[in-house]
Amino acid sequence: MQNVSNELFDVIIVGGGVMGSTTAYHASKRGLKTLLIEQFDFLHHRGSSHGESRTIRANYSKPYYYPLVMESYTLWKQAQAQIGYNVYFPAHQLDMGQAHDHTLLKILENCSNHGIPHEVLNRCQLADKFSGRIDFPDDSIGILNEFGGVIKATKAVAMFQTLAHKNGAVLKDNKEITDIKKDERGVVVVSASNNETFCGKKCVVTVGAWMSKLVKKVSGVEIPIKPVEIHVFYWRVKEGHEGDFAIGGDFPTFSSHGRLHVFGTPSLEYPGLVKIVVDSGDKCDPDKREWGPGVRMNELKEWIKESFNGLIDWREPVVKQACMYSMTPDNDYVVDFLGGQFGKDVVVGGGFSGHGFKMAPVIGRILAELAVDGVPSGGTDISPFGIGRFNSSQK
Repeated sequence: MQNVSNELFDVIIVGGGVMGSTTAYHASKRGLKTLLIEQFDFLHHRGSSHGESRTIRANYSKPYYYPLVMESYTLWKQAQAQIGYNVYFPAHQLDMGQAHDHTLLKILENCSNHGIPHEVLNRCQLADKFSGRIDFPDDSIGILNEFGGVIKATKAVAMFQTLAHKNGAVLKDNKEITDIKKDERGVVVVSASNNETFCGKKCVVTVGAWMSKLVKKVSGVEIPIKPVEIHVFYWRVKEGHEGDFAIGGDFPTFSSHGRLHVFGTPSLEYPGLVKIVVDSGDKCDPDKREWGPGVRMNELKEWIKESFNGLIDWREPVVKQACMYSMTPDNDYVVDFLGGQFGKDVVVGGGFSGHGFKMAPVIGRILAELAVDGVPSGGTDISPFGIGRFNSSQK
């Protein structure tokens, strides 16, 4: 095992989920001496970056996410070309809801403003488009465009860690970080629970649901990121119709907006099973999770029953998984310098609020550039993601 305690790294990344792994990839790609540290095993199932799949879509209601996700599409393709296997699988994206739904109206506005080719479908048009596989009430509409898709989650994290390692990054797992401070030389010293220390010129913190705990401990800064336990379900497609819901055909990734926000993907990881999830959960302590049975299950079953014309068995999911969201009050990310005693030497990336995974390649680029250059390249707008919007204060 490589002893790196006495080395000085250009960048130390704390947190080995998808955001930390993409940051390590971008930093190491630039030839920087990079260390990636994870508190548990790499590719563990205790956080937010594991599992079979995540959706990627350009249909955002907030305009500043569009350029980020479009760059992410490019970066996903570039990374998988380097590794030699696919983690991104294209599909169309369908957003559904009542015609006057605020989110749908904003999505339509952004489609228009950004020139995204799209179709607006009523109930009959939707039934015709998907041969009766999807249904919704008469007062609803669907917005369909080509910018959807599925990302293989754990496989993608492994891809970026492998690429970072190939670029010379050092990867260390099972190192719980207990403190981050600057010494008299101005070096960032990262301390682990086993009394090991690691030294770096810069540090990036991407610890997901543990962000609030760690940041408050090391700086006194309160970032209102709340961990939420989310439950993911896979449902069986009626026998004989498995191909109608499979990735690579015309069945889309989808979101249903309204009182119950539901999203899902075509079958990919489990043949004949479709992923359908309620986009909400219960607050939790990431160190003392309940691993509960899930929320709003009866409402989700009713939604599936009404939406797929009996082609998906709504009575009980076949596979159940759990993960965490890291929610901010406005559902926007936190990508900023920690400030205070750390100035611009410590950067934080967190609070991705259940819609960050798809953006990981571009967020990793931004975090690496903030740490090393002080600004993101290409004029990327990160102003909505500042810590200052929460009126955080230091001790």
